[in-house]
Amino acid sequence: MRVVISGGTGFIGNALTEELISYGHEVFILTRSPEKQNDSEKVHHIQWVKDGAKPEKELVNIDAFINLAGESINSGRWTAKRKQRILESRIEATREMIRLVKIIQPHTFIHASAIGYYQPSKLITHTETSQDIANDFLAQTVKRWEEEASEAINLGVRTVYTRFGIILGKEDGALPRIAIPYKLFAGGTIGSGEQWASWIHLKDTVRAIRFTLETNDIQGPVNITAPSPVTMKELGQILAKVINRPHWFPTPSFVIKAVLGEMSTLVLEGQKVIPSVLMDHGFSFMYPSLEKALVNIYKNQD
Repeated sequence: MRVVISGGTGFIGNALTEELISYGHEVFILTRSPEKQNDSEKVHHIQWVKDGAKPEKELVNIDAFINLAGESINSGRWTAKRKQRILESRIEATREMIRLVKIIQPHTFIHASAIGYYQPSKLITHTETSQDIANDFLAQTVKRWEEEASEAINLGVRTVYTRFGIILGKEDGALPRIAIPYKLFAGGTIGSGEQWASWIHLKDTVRAIRFTLETNDIQGPVNITAPSPVTMKELGQILAKVINRPHWFPTPSFVIKAVLGEMSTLVLEGQKVIPSVLMDHGFSFMYPSLEKALVNIYKNQD
């Protein structure tokens, strides 16, 4: 297939590009700075979201669009200005993707989203059919984001909302930040430790995206999480075991809130999320357990 990716030079995008080309797909990456990237026979970088840019002129016979674009939610406190940028960056990128979808008419549109859509709870288990929607900033951002993407449905394009959990990779994402105190021999339970962490290995993340791309009867929300969520306390204990560090120095909730402000909800609250759509369609996880995932990441062992 010929696949267009926005956000293709980021944490997920780089890994997804490698995954797609390894399975014979051709990738067109929409970027603000194509001159800084290296093209190849299977990977092409195309200018977008810039005055005068007309990426549609270079996109011919495209089968699918994958929208990963948007400012990171993890890189600073959620000030009013920052929250506005987080939301607007996602809406702007999605509207431009929909504009291109209208012109090019691919058969599939895969839109990045997040499990922050679901209500945080220690008791509820969420699947893609859950109606317990949160009312905080992240949930409302996800809701608006998916509403913008839903225009693709009206255009007759198969549309998938990939709701990502905590994506685990060694060099980027949440894991390096979580691991820092453990590497300094100061790791321990964050907050109550009872909040859920619905995680997934980066490799399974991009495999799951490719799976939804290649499985034509999948549409609507798809939870991109491993089938075995854990509590934050369990995550810390397993991480400590794998990297051979103690799990002993707890960080109370009030300290996290003082440091991170509203962004503290990312670590102090959580959702127990199950990837029912992937499981029902026979997707096979390489790393279904957290310990196996962390051993692969830190010791390069399967």
